[in-house]
Amino acid sequence: MNLLSVSHINSGYGKNDVLHDVSFNVGEGEIVSLIGPNGAGKSTALKTVFGFLENRKGRIVFSGKDITEYRPHQMPKLGICFVHQGRQVFRNMTVEENLLLGAFTDKKSEKNIETVYRMFPVLKEKRKQIASTLSGGQQQQLAIGRALMLKPKLLLLDEPSLGLDPKTVKLVFDKIKKINKTGTTILLVEQNARMALDVSNRAYVFETGKIKLAGTGKSLLKNKNVQRLYLGG
Repeated sequence: MNLLSVSHINSGYGKNDVLHDVSFNVGEGEIVSLIGPNGAGKSTALKTVFGFLENRKGRIVFSGKDITEYRPHQMPKLGICFVHQGRQVFRNMTVEENLLLGAFTDKKSEKNIETVYRMFPVLKEKRKQIASTLSGGQQQQLAIGRALMLKPKLLLLDEPSLGLDPKTVKLVFDKIKKINKTGTTILLVEQNARMALDVSNRAYVFETGKIKLAGTGKSLLKNKNVQRLYLGG
């Protein structure tokens, strides 16, 4: 059963379309990745789903509800949360204050902080520490943890490995798998195609604003064109 269905969307910046007739879906409980070169439209697709960018054509349906015209502030109440690329945390606030802000739309969700601490023990250890003093990997865990405060049905992750060293990238992807195993569906945009495909049930390959290829994570890892263009094979 599809939790998210994106059908024939066009969107972009200003008057220029970046996406052209793009369609994809995310099944309940899946990890689905969007991969491809820089500028191919992956992040644009994610931002369009969440309402940051206007969809100029087509439909976006979440859990059977047409959300094509919904704006970002409406998404958390539906059960969709977005983690931006670049580890966007409130740098002058503590770890715990950052997490509690993740529950601002539903104060009852503040009780979920212990669940987040179990998923990310380092955040509990550093809960009174100012966010700007954390390492890059710890800030990424904090950004993801803040989104998890609302226990989203669908978690949108935009380039979670950006700027991280290989050891930390592996840690972040291990956490992504664990989050998915708790029942959270994940739509992932990621430049590290090998890591993304390795954890994904399915994936879509973007090129110049269109989807050029789709398949399971395992099948795309073995695809010779994907290996040549994106995996260094």
